[in-house]
Parts: sequence; C-alpha cells; structure tokens
Amino acid sequence: MGAYLRPRSLPDALSALAASRWLVLAGGTDIYPAHVGRPFDEPVLDLSGIGDLRGIDEHADHWRIKALTTWSDLIAAPLPPLFDALKQAAREIGGVQIQNAGTVIGNVCNAAPAADGVPCLLALDAEVALEAADGGRRLSLDAFITGARKTACRPGELVSALILPKPRAPTTLAWFSKLGTRRYLVISIVMIAISLDVDSDGRITAARIAIGACSPVARRLPELEAALRGRTLNSALADVPHENHLAPLTPIDDIRADAAYRREAALTLIRRGLADLGGRR
Repeated sequence: MGAYLRPRSLPDALSALAASRWLVLAGGTDIYPAHVGRPFDEPVLDLSGIGDLRGIDEHADHWRIKALTTWSDLIAAPLPPLFDALKQAAREIGGVQIQNAGTVIGNVCNAAPAADGVPCLLALDAEVALEAADGGRRLSLDAFITGARKTACRPGELVSALILPKPRAPTTLAWFSKLGTRRYLVISIVMIAISLDVDSDGRITAARIAIGACSPVARRLPELEAALRGRTLNSALADVPHENHLAPLTPIDDIRADAAYRREAALTLIRRGLADLGGRR
C-alpha cells in the first residue's frame, strides 16, 4: 500500500491534493469492493476525519449536502417533501450497513450508470461544489457526470458539497421507483425520479423527470417536462408520456435486461409515478 493521510480540515486535504495525486476515500463502499484481492497501489487521502464535511445545512435559497453525509444521515434528516424521492432511493441503496457508511456524494463521484441517487438529484436541479487549493467552482450535476465512471473533477479538486436550490412553488411533490430483478440489494434495471412544482391552484409550474440505468449517464426528459408544465395535478397526467419522450435514452442489452424491456419499463414507471402524484392533491 502507498501513503495514507487522514487530514483534519478541508484546507489540509486540498493542500495535499495540490501537491500530488491521491485516491480520495470517504465512505469506502465503492472503493473497498473495487480492491478486493489486491492492495491499494495509490496513496489514500481519507476524508473521514474532517467533521465539518458532514451534515445537511439549510440556507435562504438552498440546501447544502456536505461531502461526508451518509445515506442514513439523509434518511434521518428533517427535510421537506421535495426530498421524499431522494430519501426513498437512500433506503434502497444496499443494506443498512452500506447506508450507514456510504455517502451521497460518493455515489455521485462514482458515476455509475445505475447510481441510485443520481436521478433524484437531477430531478432536484442539484449542483456540485468543487474545491481546490486555488479556489472553487460549481457545476450542474449533468455537467459534472460526463460518462460512465467519468466526471469533470480536475486533478487537485474534490467535491465538498451538493447544492440543492429551493423551489419557488409553494408545493413540490417527489416520486422515485427502482426496478430490479429482486426487491432489495440489486443493481437497477431502470430508475425513475419525478419532481413536480405545483402552485396554489394545483397547476404544475415545473416538472423534472430523470431516468437512470438506461444510458451511460442518467438523463432528464425535457420534452416530457415541457408537456407537463401548465397541466392540472390529477391522475390524467399518466396519459401524457409517450415513447417519443424517451428519445434522450440509449438503453443497452445486458445480463439484467435488454434495451427494449428497459425502454418499456421506463415508460410504464413514468406513467405510474405521474398517476400516483396526480392523485395526491
């Protein structure tokens, strides 16, 4: 194993990253399985000693999910209904032991096509806060994840937080569903996250729908989102989606499902989610 460093502050971690390359470790639920049967051949920068990087802060116009916030932290946090889909996804990520150790941001940085948290975060218009010794920057989540297991994180940078803007609408409804070969502890065949901003008259002012495991990266469906804006919240929303709305998706055939099944399942789940949300008024 190479060098190991466990800094106590974010500036110390950023100084180390500025000086040389490190394998950044947070919860370890992706990194450790990837090293089964072989030692670490890279120096490890363990962030677990930086207490200031854990928790969810509320600000006037956004929430901030810090880098060491675990899925269990998220589930337990007193958050408004717009987080319901993300919390549902959190409950389906591995078992409780994984939820206690794995971090929300680690799921994003791993950038797996079937990362359960990513569609929900896309449906919340999440931004990624990156820090380096010489300054920081923010990227939209869809700009940060550039491909399967690929991100826009530069050498010397680490992700310090996710920024989730507060919606302007008085009500935001959220829905998540994951289809796998069994109920729990499974890699997704398809995931759907839906977020609807609704005004006081029950009209949809904004819709955000994201699909995971049907492309190298999770994708929003902008044409469907546009078709939903201005509609009244009711069960008839399930009639709006059609196959053409799935154009951004590029599902593949693999051991879990073929592309045609993924596409059909995605459309079915979207309709199911909209019917559910439409009946909540």
